[in-house]
Amino acid sequence: MKHIPHENLRALIREIVAAAGSTGDEPQMVADNLVEANLTGHDSHGVQMIPIYMNAVRTGGLRPNQHAKIVSDHGAIVTIDGNAGYGQVIGVEAMDIGIARAREHGVCVLATRNTFHLCRIGAWGEKCAEAGLVSTHHVNAIGNVGLVAPHGGTAARLSTNPYCCALPATANNPPFIADFATSVIAMGKVRVAKNAGTQVPDGALFDADGRPTTNPDAMLEEPKGALRPVGGHKGYCLALANELMAGALTGGGTGRPETEHREYTVINNMLSTLIDPHRLTDQPSYERELDAAIDHVRSSPLEDPDQPILMPGDPERRTRKQRIANGIPMPEPAWRELADAAVSVGLTEGRANALIAGTA
Repeated sequence: MKHIPHENLRALIREIVAAAGSTGDEPQMVADNLVEANLTGHDSHGVQMIPIYMNAVRTGGLRPNQHAKIVSDHGAIVTIDGNAGYGQVIGVEAMDIGIARAREHGVCVLATRNTFHLCRIGAWGEKCAEAGLVSTHHVNAIGNVGLVAPHGGTAARLSTNPYCCALPATANNPPFIADFATSVIAMGKVRVAKNAGTQVPDGALFDADGRPTTNPDAMLEEPKGALRPVGGHKGYCLALANELMAGALTGGGTGRPETEHREYTVINNMLSTLIDPHRLTDQPSYERELDAAIDHVRSSPLEDPDQPILMPGDPERRTRKQRIANGIPMPEPAWRELADAAVSVGLTEGRANALIAGTA
């Protein structure tokens, strides 16, 4: 197990992305976004995505140096096309547009479609919260085969279709950032388990024959199985709602055999609603109620005295502090894949090792 300082990992990812054809600020934006996912504990959405990204650049599913393009503009309602560009770039540019419109109109309904992997959706909720806005985000994915079975089924029909809800900080509480896949675990966590040599939790997977399994290979080898939806029928309903709102309502498309493109392609669509809370209520009232609600929830007697009641975003903030101090953990198989991705775009393994060691 390596523990890599985050600055060194950023430097390596920046060089890999630049070697794959990205120019300007794009390599840094991709590196920052992926490493921040690792820092917050979401290794499934961190630098382990780089091998997939590099393969997608090679096959044409990911197009470097693209920018958010407004294709429909009705003031407070905006549709953006990402032209299969890096989600780290399109996401920032789309949220900047949405934030500006919400400040102007009090609200913005923002459709972002045809964007390569938007990574950790909580990052976009955090960006809105930092701007003082409340936001919700519904996401689906097309381009590759489905991953998640519907409730009552055993074959994949949906993506992991994440949902995010974010509220700004108050004087007494940090931002509320709820961000979760609508499957029991995200697909990236299956890869994390494989690289760590561990099993996935009970109740997370079906194998290709529709039998429950804890073996991550069920999702990584052909024929593939399926993830279960989180929370039974309720999580399935939310996953399907995200599929329809992000896929049908944005015009980006829903996940079906007809919208599958090629291996390594992960195209996201996202429907976001950004709200200026002070157009609805005054700031003192908003902050008072938010703080009172959080205090009330935290006042519940603990089931386990060693496990405090957490708010959405607390685990990420805690993990980020630990990993900034101690480095980002990376199992040897994950490092091997990352080093191979570096070599695939022209870096030497020696250069990759020097970058993560801080000796380059």
